[in-house]
Amino acid sequence: MRLGNLERSIMEALWDRPEGMLAQDVAEVLPSRPAVTTVLTVLVRLTGKGLVHRERQGRAHLYRAAGDKDSFVAEVMRAALDEAGDLETAVQRFVGTVSPEVAAALRDALEGRDGPRPRLS
Repeated sequence: MRLGNLERSIMEALWDRPEGMLAQDVAEVLPSRPAVTTVLTVLVRLTGKGLVHRERQGRAHLYRAAGDKDSFVAEVMRAALDEAGDLETAVQRFVGTVSPEVAAALRDALEGRDGPRPRLS
């Protein structure tokens, strides 16, 4: 799921404040300083996408990210792989673009999932 610039900025603000935020507070921390009504519109859209939870707090609503940032990024990567015509080629091309640190993290994650692979002599 791709996010627009304002959606991404709002999600970043919510991920930074897991206790939740009012729409006015979100608007105040965004560098672009959008109108509160604009922020409310985007928060409603993000709630509809399942990325944000909303709960009544007095006359306002408190908004919280539905999950953490790492879970969101993992879902975006999984969805991108679902769109690949040739999964093996897509993975190989992706792996060819990552830093050695990311490659090591991928290896560690796969070993943790599947167990260590036997070494070839």
